[in-house]
Amino acid sequence: MKYFYLEPEVSGGLGDNTVMDSSVHPPIVTRLHYEFDGWLGDVIVTSFPCYLVTEDVKEKILKDGFSGVRFDKVEVTTSELFEEMQPDLELPPFVWLKVDGEAGHDDFGLAEDHRLVVSESVLDVLRPLGISNALVEPFQAP
Repeated sequence: MKYFYLEPEVSGGLGDNTVMDSSVHPPIVTRLHYEFDGWLGDVIVTSFPCYLVTEDVKEKILKDGFSGVRFDKVEVTTSELFEEMQPDLELPPFVWLKVDGEAGHDDFGLAEDHRLVVSESVLDVLRPLGISNALVEPFQAP
């Protein structure tokens, strides 16, 4: 099985209602609030150290039985910039994608440098759904 770094679109940042412990690296987030500044349409987005996917992607991941990931709720809001630049855009429902797998072993994992690593099977599912703004590079296990 081949594995790849997947660096998703950064569509915003952690909102004011995020609860995290930033005394450790990477920070431990216990409550996620993601504020969109804009959205180019990808089904996976990020703001370190968190990832979000659309509800449709969550259902596909669960249906296909991919390993190394679980889901949680996220508070999603839009910034003034979003409202100004994309006033007619309605965001799809998003969920928090929590990666807990081993890079190069599970379908979802985090590399030692904390970048997301996914299996080729995951890429095959995500590409047709929309990840055109993400950076994808081959992953080599250390």
